[in-house]
Amino acid sequence: MTNGNYRWVIVAAGGTLGCVAIGCLFSLPVFIIPINESTGWSRTGISGAMTFAFLSMALGSILWGMLTDRFGPRLVVLAGAVLLATSLYVLSLVQSLTAFQFIYGALIGSSMAAFFAPMMATVTGWFDTHRSLAVSLVSAGMGMAPVTMSPFAAFLISTYDWRTSYQIMAVIAAVILIPLAFLLRRPPSLASAQMAASADLPEQRSMTTRTALTSYPFIILALTNFFCCATHSGPIFHTVSYAIACGIPAMAAVTIYSVEGIAGMAGRLGFGVLADKLGAKRLLVSGLLIQAVGALGYFYAHDLATFYTVATVFGFVYAGTMPLYAVLARENFPLRMMGTIIGGTSMAGSLGMATGPLLGGWIFDTTGDYGWLYIACFGMGIGAVLISLMFRPFPAQQEPVLVPSR
Repeated sequence: MTNGNYRWVIVAAGGTLGCVAIGCLFSLPVFIIPINESTGWSRTGISGAMTFAFLSMALGSILWGMLTDRFGPRLVVLAGAVLLATSLYVLSLVQSLTAFQFIYGALIGSSMAAFFAPMMATVTGWFDTHRSLAVSLVSAGMGMAPVTMSPFAAFLISTYDWRTSYQIMAVIAAVILIPLAFLLRRPPSLASAQMAASADLPEQRSMTTRTALTSYPFIILALTNFFCCATHSGPIFHTVSYAIACGIPAMAAVTIYSVEGIAGMAGRLGFGVLADKLGAKRLLVSGLLIQAVGALGYFYAHDLATFYTVATVFGFVYAGTMPLYAVLARENFPLRMMGTIIGGTSMAGSLGMATGPLLGGWIFDTTGDYGWLYIACFGMGIGAVLISLMFRPFPAQQEPVLVPSR
């Protein structure tokens, strides 16, 4: 198979890997009430496990990204797959909240970082044309998690207890993720140091990793990703519980999450096509503004129809914006350090994602309602818009102009 054809195998494998891995991580919103009722652990404590997971993802993102730059995506994703499957099984055996938080937070969270940044870095390297579309397709695969894995998790928890459900998910993760990891390859342009150097733009060839990570474009990109993820993490994690608190039956509440996921797939594809035509930055700023308004929309949702409407808009936009960070990274930084750069921006995003679960759990335990969570998310969303407006790409080096001698 030629490289031109095999790059789409990379896209398909990346999308499937992301779907299963992200689906395992986000099973917790579906399991939170059964775990609370079974163990007596507080919602804040259980939600805190997700916060710890995102903190581990933050640390792991740049580490796994650097390892991807050095060893390639296959070994990194394979290690993440083994760690995830093992951690899910061990999680089903814990007897204390502290152990639950450690396994879920430190181990499962760390394993997640081995999928997103390495895959995004790999895919951007395989594509010179249709790059935004390719990245969006991988992201769309990850967005399939609410449509596939979340309903499956809901089925498991309605049939088995939460411990057995996690054991089943551990087996599924191992069977699907480990074989797919062997399909991954380095981008052809990184086959040798000479080819890697030629893949960079002239203004990127002298750039070091330290220079890149301390540059103005990287800092603005990372800060934007932080506030973007802080905006949607709370609504993503707590929407099911919020809908149940509004009197919507549990199985119907899970479908809100699925609607958000379906809309997200459309958003990833739509934003990917538009970014190739209109530019990633312009689309990012617009998407962040709509995302902020969408987060506030949940404050006014109390019936199923309104939840579906808000979930459609919110899911379409927040999911559509996420692949744009990888596109902007590839447009501004050398391919040879793409794992590190995307890992760094992903680290900032994971820190942002860590705020929502704990904040939402604390607000509910304090006020008995989720209303202030969505107001806070709206504020953080506006912050993301303002920061994104400050993004400036590196100035392109001018080629020397040769003046003919007289």
